[in-house]
Amino acid sequence: MIATKVLDPGLRQPDVGRRPKPGEPAWSSTAAGAIALAAAAALDLAADLSRRADTLIAVAPKLRAKPAAKIVDLLLAEDCVSPAEAARHAPMTDRAARRLFDRLVALGAARELTGRPAFRLYGL
Repeated sequence: MIATKVLDPGLRQPDVGRRPKPGEPAWSSTAAGAIALAAAAALDLAADLSRRADTLIAVAPKLRAKPAAKIVDLLLAEDCVSPAEAARHAPMTDRAARRLFDRLVALGAARELTGRPAFRLYGL
């Protein structure tokens, strides 16, 4: 995250109009600014992920499928999950897993990450 924040336009030197390069005198203050921006971005991401996880946990009792608890645990543990992978972890068919993920998306507890109809990945 720090590497992406080093390129932030706000870290340019006002008198020079460009970012300092490593080894230049102003590099240490630019690196410190990038670290601060990255920390703020990480906190924002953590807050968003926590809110999404709380939503998933709150919606879990509304799911009628027997292996839904395993799927919820899998979603909380992994970055992204395919319905086929979820079906392997829980005793259900691929089609049932797809329906369960569609229900989670409809309830706002999960989102589709790929946007491809043939192959879908879901996550918080």
